[in-house]
Amino acid sequence: MPPQPSAPVPAAPDPFAPARLGPLTLRNRFIRSATFEGVTPDGLVTDELIAYHRRPAAGGVGMTTVAYCAVAPEGRTERRQIWMRPEAVPGLRRLTDAVHREGAAISAQLGHAGPVADARSNRLPALAPGRFLSPLGMRMTRAATAEDIARVVRAHATAARLAVESGFDAVELHFGHNYLASSFLSRRLNHRDDAYGGSLDNRAKVALGIARAVRDEVGDTVAIIAKLNMDDGVPGGFWLDESLRVARRLQEDGTVDALELTAGSSLFNPMYLFRGDAPLTEFAAVFPRPARLGIRLAGGRFLRSYPYEEAFLLPSARQFRAELSLPLILLGGITRRETVEQAMAEGFEYVAMARALLREPDLVNRMRERPRTRSLCIHCNKCMPTIYSGTHCPIAGPPPPRPSRSSRPSRTAADDPSRTFPD
Repeated sequence: MPPQPSAPVPAAPDPFAPARLGPLTLRNRFIRSATFEGVTPDGLVTDELIAYHRRPAAGGVGMTTVAYCAVAPEGRTERRQIWMRPEAVPGLRRLTDAVHREGAAISAQLGHAGPVADARSNRLPALAPGRFLSPLGMRMTRAATAEDIARVVRAHATAARLAVESGFDAVELHFGHNYLASSFLSRRLNHRDDAYGGSLDNRAKVALGIARAVRDEVGDTVAIIAKLNMDDGVPGGFWLDESLRVARRLQEDGTVDALELTAGSSLFNPMYLFRGDAPLTEFAAVFPRPARLGIRLAGGRFLRSYPYEEAFLLPSARQFRAELSLPLILLGGITRRETVEQAMAEGFEYVAMARALLREPDLVNRMRERPRTRSLCIHCNKCMPTIYSGTHCPIAGPPPPRPSRSSRPSRTAADDPSRTFPD
């Protein structure tokens, strides 16, 4: 018999064409990934936050992600962040309406910072799998009880419902960077001997329980994304083999519509995610004098420098693509159209960008119009310390104006978490 023709290889999707994400249709496959904006001093939406997300929306992204919407007061990394409660809904509705007017979708990143929370700033103890001295808040964490875990799981469901009421198109569940769910996954941080420690099945209960609670609460009314660490980047931490097993469980459970693959530990090795230069001098400059000296002398142990490479998370992410049918979002060093097209050709459904869009919010439109366009981002990471003054690219221009009192909603007793959560 003559040889039979092989089946044609499907063409890679056009990254600029509309794409489905669960119940949602995005206008293209570009997602502006979550990056703390630093313009919510009262934990509520400001005009500056709206402007921050309108810029990439007008610049062509399919969806922008608001970071970071804590599900509880003690779940903020520090006091200036949004936490989801009814008082936040009117401002969030203004934000989602503004992004929708630009033709883009908008996602809320929901999570609990756990041991990454600055207990001193929040005036609340930071929850963790066990007690240890947090290098961020320089206070002991509090071991989460079973009641704490149940409360946090419920809080994710409540936050997702508030996100729906606020007009969000998607929610992103934060299971990375050693935030609470991620810290339970890590053998380095989780030494418990109860139902939430030991085996991976036990350590994954927090993340899997959150995903199930959110899906049960909101159904298919919004897309649900999980941001999952592939690798903590620290000895004894969460690693690829276990991450793949958790990813398969999320796929089997049907609780999420896509995974955004990330890496690194905000507690021990944050530059493992960012790559490129470690901005020690710039970080030192924003701290008081005693801390400034410490950062200059010892900051290199925390902010280690890793060489930058285009699509630096792709080698690890390929292992997930080979084993999963779940849609995947590729993150990490995506600055060129050729890289986006390569990701599509290798089976990734979406790409996520952050630093490049700080430098050039209109980068997606320019990539579409001029295929040879490359980002002007030089991966200096000097944007990282600007979270204290309004996140921006300092090379591109001066910082945006700080939120004025007229743009800050008035505070009420309900905005003071110390009234409901004892220190």
